[in-house]
Amino acid sequence: MKEDISNRNDIERLVMVFYDNVKKNESIGFFFSQVVKVDWDKHIPIMVDFWENVLFHTGSYSGNPMEVHRKVNIKHNMTQEHFNAWLHIFISTVNELYAGEQAQNIIQRASNIATIMQSKIVNPNPEIL
Repeated sequence: MKEDISNRNDIERLVMVFYDNVKKNESIGFFFSQVVKVDWDKHIPIMVDFWENVLFHTGSYSGNPMEVHRKVNIKHNMTQEHFNAWLHIFISTVNELYAGEQAQNIIQRASNIATIMQSKIVNPNPEIL
């Protein structure tokens, strides 16, 4: 039986497996290898901090993910399909590794984040930006 997400180590495992899956994905992998050319040694700890803060409210993340994604969008337009692929990979990865209340919480939070980012990046309303 799968265990729930309960600590930073679990989140680190999730982030590592998730990005391994993202890198192989034809729909969005190129964002990380060609559009941005991510430095994984720097990116992974930031994402672990982000998701740890999202799930456990640790205060370990300080940044502006919306601004980061806006800058990426300037380099290469993101579409609804890109957000859908990201969310599908995230949910699949969580479900592959974990089960429980926190696993469901992180999926719900990821869905909310993807929806908000998509609405502000793909279909921005200048009146509310």
